[in-house]
Amino acid sequence: MNFLEKLFGKKSKEKVSVEKNTKKERAKPKVAPERIGELGEYKINIQLDQFPPNYKHLNDLMLENMKTHSGFSQIDHVLLTPYGIFVIETKNYAGEIKGGAQDKQWKVNKKFNMMNPFHQNYGHMEAIKSCLNSDNPYSFVSMISFTQRAVFSISPELRKMTSDELCVYDTELTEFIKRKIQVIKLQSTAPIYKEDEIESIYKSLTNANVTDPAIREGHKQALLSASAKEDKCSICNKPVSRKVKKFCMSNKKFQGKIYCFDHQKNIS
Repeated sequence: MNFLEKLFGKKSKEKVSVEKNTKKERAKPKVAPERIGELGEYKINIQLDQFPPNYKHLNDLMLENMKTHSGFSQIDHVLLTPYGIFVIETKNYAGEIKGGAQDKQWKVNKKFNMMNPFHQNYGHMEAIKSCLNSDNPYSFVSMISFTQRAVFSISPELRKMTSDELCVYDTELTEFIKRKIQVIKLQSTAPIYKEDEIESIYKSLTNANVTDPAIREGHKQALLSASAKEDKCSICNKPVSRKVKKFCMSNKKFQGKIYCFDHQKNIS
């Protein structure tokens, strides 16, 4: 090999090396497990904020509820409309979701149990009614929103507009709310809530919302303590949060086991 071949051969190798490094630098950074849920909530917020001004949206609402272990209920989203109060619970599971409206437990990937989310949302609606402190009946629509990483094997009625319990994908949440409102309009001669009633409910819930960081952290720790027996790292037995548990359950490479953040890195 002559001098020129050596020279250009070396430069060619250097060029390939630079290109490889550049591709690595341009690679999309991975989203940390604890951020996945937050990004999902942000997408839901954007959707619900697009409704007309006379619709009122509250998110991450924490209300007192003496029937729970922590003494509080934390509600992902509430949308107040003239045709009903939509109470929305968001889930981030991946894989097959199987269950019916009356089942106490639902199955995730035929391996794990999750609490029937509609039973969970019923508690949220009871907390709202208790907070409003009124004898008037309230018209609720309970909605459970999953990301598209989930595959539904649920009771057919949970997808029908005639039901007040609806299971949807996050990308179709707005569409289902609009369609449900159209069905209610056909059944009602007038709106269920007037504009001033919506405003009153909105103010009551806003005033009742617990925003103290210490109380919210206490609520989080109470939930963690209540589920500590089953929500532990499979390696070090360290208790993990519900978000970490959900992430592990939705990740196929963990094969149904729960790992703390430190030990997730060691699972290939």
